Amino acid sequence: MKKTILSGSTVTGDLTLGNYIGAINNWTQLQDDYDCLYFLADLHALTVQQDPKLLKERTYSFLAQYVALGLDPQKNIIFAQSHVHQHAELMWILSCLTPMGNLNRMTQFKEKSEKHTKNINAGLFTYPTLMAADILLYQADKVPVGEDQKQHIELCRDLVTYFSNRYGEGILKMPEPFIAKTGARIMSLQDPTKKMSKSDENEKNFVSVIDDAKKIEKKIKSATTDSDIVVKYDLENKPGLANLLTIYSVLSKKSYETLEKEYEGKMYGHLKGDLANLVVETLAPVKIKYDDLMKNRDYLDQVLKQGADKASQRAQVTLGKVYDAVGLVRRP
Repeated sequence: MKKTILSGSTVTGDLTLGNYIGAINNWTQLQDDYDCLYFLADLHALTVQQDPKLLKERTYSFLAQYVALGLDPQKNIIFAQSHVHQHAELMWILSCLTPMGNLNRMTQFKEKSEKHTKNINAGLFTYPTLMAADILLYQADKVPVGEDQKQHIELCRDLVTYFSNRYGEGILKMPEPFIAKTGARIMSLQDPTKKMSKSDENEKNFVSVIDDAKKIEKKIKSATTDSDIVVKYDLENKPGLANLLTIYSVLSKKSYETLEKEYEGKMYGHLKGDLANLVVETLAPVKIKYDDLMKNRDYLDQVLKQGADKASQRAQVTLGKVYDAVGLVRRP
């Protein structure tokens, strides 16, 4: 039997080049070898105040971006988190096992609390428990995550231990993080000390997978580098250039050493120009397919229904076992 992989993305902003390189590009390579589930995390989006109309539109947009980037709905289960009620039900049960101290240590809660000082809500504090429920419902073996999400996976693993100690072994599966070795962390174009983020308020910091060619070219060419002129991968002393070389290396499948030789004696401007063309060439088919999908809502609704039906069936199997273990009566 194939091992199960599950991941998702909050439906805010647009997926970025960083998401594509660090996550989705790897997902498309996994869909033939693993049993894959990918969800649109619309419930997680509610931890920050949302425009209801925009949130609905973003959910469709994210689905279209997923499919345009190569996730095949026939090979993967793709669904909206809110369409599978078992996520919220398992979260409540797990919340009753989650120590407050564990949640207090979550780095992302501290960072988001500082950013959204007027909306520090309970959901923002407890969403790592919902994330654990997302994973455990489907008995996931592996969860593709960035380095910044490892803390949440550790909480999920702790909850499996707490649950097993109280209610018995074998009900919830212990998940493992799946972290790509190459290109797993793409940094901001203007501040290479920070990860490229789709929720960044400064559009210059990221390339969206649905940006047009002119935007992509402008953002890549204006990316922060340094005052040197030697093209060399040096993460410590040349973080901006190292970030561009990482993007170049992943998209071109060329090693850093090969790229250094190709640009020996050339200026940063040459590299930026060529990289901009490569990014445009890579994402152009994605933009065309995305625009076409967004005009076909009937198809997107069909994908959402198909995904939710399949996901719900699997989630209910796990939730039924959990109900039995904790002493809740299954609905007749």
